[in-house]
Amino acid sequence: MDERSKTLLKTLIERYIAEGQPVGSRTLSKYSGLDLSPATIRNVMSDLEEMGFIASPHTSAGRIPTPRGYRLFVDTMLTAQPLERAPELAAELAELTGQIQGQLGGQQLGHQRMITAAAHTLSHLSHFAGVVMTPRRTQSFRQVEFMRLSDRRILLIIVSPEGDVQNRIIQTELPYTPAQLIEAANFFNSHYAGMSFDAVRSHLRVELQDLRRDMSTLMQAAVDAGSSAMAEEEDQVFISGERKLLEVEDLSSSMDKLRRLFDVFEHKTNLLQLLDVSSHAQGVQIFIGGESQLVPLEDMAVITAPYGVDGQIVGTLGVIGPTRMAYERVIPIVDITARLLSSALSQN
Repeated sequence: MDERSKTLLKTLIERYIAEGQPVGSRTLSKYSGLDLSPATIRNVMSDLEEMGFIASPHTSAGRIPTPRGYRLFVDTMLTAQPLERAPELAAELAELTGQIQGQLGGQQLGHQRMITAAAHTLSHLSHFAGVVMTPRRTQSFRQVEFMRLSDRRILLIIVSPEGDVQNRIIQTELPYTPAQLIEAANFFNSHYAGMSFDAVRSHLRVELQDLRRDMSTLMQAAVDAGSSAMAEEEDQVFISGERKLLEVEDLSSSMDKLRRLFDVFEHKTNLLQLLDVSSHAQGVQIFIGGESQLVPLEDMAVITAPYGVDGQIVGTLGVIGPTRMAYERVIPIVDITARLLSSALSQN
């Protein structure tokens, strides 16, 4: 493709993203900066259509980008200007950074709340759906507590190394006093803190003979409940703002599109697979429907970035929206959020 064709394709995609209407030769002549006749522009458009970069809707003489056209655009035509040459962009990025930092709330939040806040922030700033895949958790715990609910009902409180808290109710055969529950928690924390519940189970097999029967029964019940709680936490996805996509005509123009769109959020299998693929890549990734089997709608795009703790990638976040989105704005939103979430999780 020659430079003239690239310029016209770039102009067409930028105008379509901005206005949402098929782009004709008169608009291209006005905004491209090229001194070309309408006939020449129409010939170039015809060539781009044959190459699969643009298409003609049945109801219009103008053209719209195809997934292949968007892919060429985001891969080769989006250029990041040095911030010192783009003071307006620098100011906007500084403002975005401040907003994201404010939403993440600093170190007083637990990891789980930071992740929820990140999903909300991505949605709020992009006006589309924000999504965050939670870190693959270590199966260990920092401490446990037991709280008596009744004679034979006990609340098990599990605190993860990240500071997140889970609760499980244990039904016991024996009654326990508050003093016995404090004794059991102290034993558990002094001997097993930092271990996984499976490792605790192995230790208990050896050490049960040294424990009183009432304590050993409670310990085994706690290990079973803790293992179950940790297993349920794997591969969670937090989504915020999915209903904002109902306002995007490209994605909600038919019942079939709506059904497929909300299948993504309801079943999450494809979404998890996409986010998992993203976690193995460096930096921002852009998935465009129609060219990626992981994105079920031709009019949908997903922009993702991995985030980490202490330099180790632990999860992925991103924005789900239409292919007709302002990529030059959404890409930095995703990138900055990933960096600031990584920083906040590492400091906490």
